[in-house]
Amino acid sequence: MLNNIGLPGLLLIAVVVLVLFGRGKISSLMGEVGKGITAFKKGVNDSTKELEEENTAEAARDVTPETEKDKV
Repeated sequence: MLNNIGLPGLLLIAVVVLVLFGRGKISSLMGEVGKGITAFKKGVNDSTKELEEENTAEAARDVTPETEKDKV
């Protein structure tokens, strides 16, 4: 269904949306979408950093081998 739209169809849809909502409403909506994408990327980067810090903290734990005396 969407394969048959083409460039003229997309332009027509864009003009109809612009007439219905107005330029100001669309620009503010796109600004909010941009802020949402930025917040999502920041959240992904923060969680990645947390996981990396957690893995390095795990690797820095005491790794001395246990002896027979410690096991008893």
